[in-house]
Amino acid sequence: MVSITSALISQVYWPLMEKFKGNKIRSFMDELKAYETLTADEIETRQKQKVAALLKHAVTHVPAYASYKELFLQETEATTLLEQLPCLTKQHFNQHFADYLPTGIDETTLILNRTGGSTGEPTRFYMDRLTVEYYEAARWTGLSWYGIRIGDPSIMIWGSPIELNQYKSRLYHLKERYLKNRMMIPAYDLNPAQLELYLKSIRAFRPVYLYGYASSLTLFAELLLARKLSLDPPLKAVISTAECLHPNQKELIEQAFQTTVVNEYGARDAGIISYQCRHGRMHIFTLNCYVEILDFETKKRLSPGKPGLVVVTDLNNYSMPRLRYQLGDVASLSYEACPCGNAAPVLESIEGREDDMFVTESKRYVHGHFFNHIARNLESFLRFQLIQHTPDSLSMLLVKHPEKYKPAEEALFVQEIRNVIGDKAKINVNYVDEIQPSASGKYRYAIREFPLQF
Repeated sequence: MVSITSALISQVYWPLMEKFKGNKIRSFMDELKAYETLTADEIETRQKQKVAALLKHAVTHVPAYASYKELFLQETEATTLLEQLPCLTKQHFNQHFADYLPTGIDETTLILNRTGGSTGEPTRFYMDRLTVEYYEAARWTGLSWYGIRIGDPSIMIWGSPIELNQYKSRLYHLKERYLKNRMMIPAYDLNPAQLELYLKSIRAFRPVYLYGYASSLTLFAELLLARKLSLDPPLKAVISTAECLHPNQKELIEQAFQTTVVNEYGARDAGIISYQCRHGRMHIFTLNCYVEILDFETKKRLSPGKPGLVVVTDLNNYSMPRLRYQLGDVASLSYEACPCGNAAPVLESIEGREDDMFVTESKRYVHGHFFNHIARNLESFLRFQLIQHTPDSLSMLLVKHPEKYKPAEEALFVQEIRNVIGDKAKINVNYVDEIQPSASGKYRYAIREFPLQF
């Protein structure tokens, strides 16, 4: 049964956006669907054409790539030329931000976005409307593999933007509810005492699917299983995003919600990179991006099956091209073709971006992304890492910005953390020149050193 809100969104709001705002999400979905019928060779050919067009634009119009113009004149395949460029780190991009804007572009026509940075290194960047719509088209295409349609009601185990004031926040939630048919449950402040209230709200809303951080979905599932509670009505799927989804997490979530758990892999600064099909394979959206898996030290391409650094080139963002952008994630490609028939390249494993849930003095659970949302609006720090030793004892490593550091911003950061964790929390701040990555090569910004108790 289709709800009134679902029908309004799919049959009224979206057609109006397409007619008056030129929204092309559904058109781009048709393109992505067409790609699913292509052979591997046809996909590779089309992707090389998109790489060649982007390269030509970048070396002609973008100061950061102007010195590579002669390279582009070589009679060589576009992807081979691309791989001769150095990888773009977040640190280099942040330091040379303006050089990645095309000459003469009007910044007021662009969309400014920010990451909290799963690596603990906040990044701001520009996109245009077309790029955003390609991202959304990829997400809706992946969801469509599970019978989920535009306008279907969903529950997000997520977090509201903390910088919104009460008035703006109210408008934000009205937009989520009536223009997107979504209801939010706070990942930043999951309260076990509110579990029955959450369930009552979810059952009344009758969602088709759940969407959220892997760790938050796992925690919610564990709370349900510990109290022997279930969720009705049945869901088409649970979509896990923003973090690495481990097999034990997938098993717990499927047990609690009695449905398929689908892995979505992407990044705020790279869009939706791949989606899991019904055969469990992570298909890369080659219309949107060119993905490379590189050796940690040599930065050379690795053969399938070998884990390495994920490097992404967004093929649609001409407003601020970032060629061979290093996400900070670790993954590997697969040798095997997928039995679903989609010939797009497949990610065999994804080992990146695992966020820890923190515990407050009042026994609530706070998602690690909360601290990113604070840090990304402060210019004083290049990187940070927060470690929770016990519920009231934490350590924080800070890499100060050499020019923009302000003691008042540090005090604000510490106070915001204490406001959430508890007034008695002891936060030991240490200044460092660099924060070392974990054994996997991943920088972790939030680490909890003790187990959760249920």
